Amino acid sequence: MKLRQPTDFRILEALEKTGRNVATNLEAHTNKSRENINTRLPVLVDYGLVEKIGPAERSGLYEITADGKSALIHRDQYKDADDFESLIQGSDPDSHRSATSQRSLTRRESEEDDIRNPQK
Repeated sequence: MKLRQPTDFRILEALEKTGRNVATNLEAHTNKSRENINTRLPVLVDYGLVEKIGPAERSGLYEITADGKSALIHRDQYKDADDFESLIQGSDPDSHRSATSQRSLTRRESEEDDIRNPQK
């Protein structure tokens, strides 16, 4: 994971502060050019720090992920970390397990509801 400082961290900060947002608004919040923001957002998506969300495929609406928030928490360690990706992904393993368990439980409840109420 190769982050561009300070741009990538400014994008993450802006998304954490403002919630879901588009490149035009992130430009104003980060004092970086829209071109720069548009270049970095797909990279942050690839790293799993940001997620591109709907409603349309080309909407350009982004939000920060749990790993993105973890990256902000560990920002001061970025320069010295041999494996920043492992550092941020391993920072709160219980929350990841908890989220996975919750998705599994929700899916199972939904399937059971479909069995009980097939006419939905």
